[in-house]
Amino acid sequence: MKKKIAILGSTGSIGKSLINIIAKDKNKFKIILLTADKNITELLKQIKIFNVKNVIVTNVKKFLLIKNKLKNKKINIYNNFQSIKIIFKEKKIDYVMNSVSGIDGLEPTLEIIKFTNKIAIANKESIICGWSLINDELKKNKTEFIPIDSEHFSIWSLTNHIDKKNIEKIYITASGGPFINLPLKKFKFITTKSALRHPNWSMGKKISIDSATMMNKVFEVIEARKIFNYDYKNIDILVHPKSYVHAIVKFKNGLTKLLVHDTDMTIPIFNSIYPNFSEKIKSNNLNINFLNNLNFHRVDKRRFPVIELLNNIPSNDSLYETILIAANDGLVNLFLEEKIKFTDISKLLLRFISLKEFLKYRKIKPQNINDIVKIHKYVSLKINSLSV
Repeated sequence: MKKKIAILGSTGSIGKSLINIIAKDKNKFKIILLTADKNITELLKQIKIFNVKNVIVTNVKKFLLIKNKLKNKKINIYNNFQSIKIIFKEKKIDYVMNSVSGIDGLEPTLEIIKFTNKIAIANKESIICGWSLINDELKKNKTEFIPIDSEHFSIWSLTNHIDKKNIEKIYITASGGPFINLPLKKFKFITTKSALRHPNWSMGKKISIDSATMMNKVFEVIEARKIFNYDYKNIDILVHPKSYVHAIVKFKNGLTKLLVHDTDMTIPIFNSIYPNFSEKIKSNNLNINFLNNLNFHRVDKRRFPVIELLNNIPSNDSLYETILIAANDGLVNLFLEEKIKFTDISKLLLRFISLKEFLKYRKIKPQNINDIVKIHKYVSLKINSLSV
């Protein structure tokens, strides 16, 4: 019997990687649902190749356009994620990939958990802002969860089925981005073009800038604390420019394990849908040159001052993390629009997140998705006013 799956955000890089994996083994999978925001050209190709009968397009203009294009086809086309409950009703499918970007990824995560046996999440924001809500749903519906970020997938792979009391330390690796060797005096001259030029990974604009500031590692530490329920003091960052080792775990029995794979997100995606070595993926041979020159070192906080934020993140789930996400999103956008300098991102973020009006949210846990959306919208508007 074919595995029934849904791909939320099927036209983004993660979604397309999963589509490519499935295309090579079509006889084993049936895609029940695809979703997209604006890229209906790519979506139409996917619908045709896999004969998909349910589609969600969140952008109103593109929704109307695709509805017109497919008016003579027997395809259900929806405009919002609430329609998930209409599509699936009470029957569970086998697997869901959620790669919807940004805070928009939280709503479909919460909507679809009850309708799947397994959910793979490649959306940082939904985990950071709404993990307590997601985790409640996972437990309630007995749904298996797999993180898709290469670092968290690696931690999950190394620690799955191991009691956390046996784990002493987790190290998340960071490439250091494009400016790892740039003299500090030149940081004030960094352009958007140079900041988008990641040495190892091909990524979207937002994540590329987060990698250049190392804000992505701040987020990954927060994610790891939430997903694996480890204390912040037990999670550390090591700079590893080759991006060959993705996580290191030190156990209390004296053993230390590390996980290596090519700089290719296809590998964690492939292993999330084909568990327990059930299929083979084409990959490069072990890179001996990389192993002989792993080159780990500590984070230089003068170069990456956002790392200081980790001293202020509460150990409990709170709305403060949503404020951090929204503030960083807004500042990255201002930089991409060339309204602020690269060095302003960290400077303004550290100042903004320390404002008295936001510190009270460190003790306030989100009760529902509306709490998160409301504070995210408020902070976004406040950040955008900086450019006026």
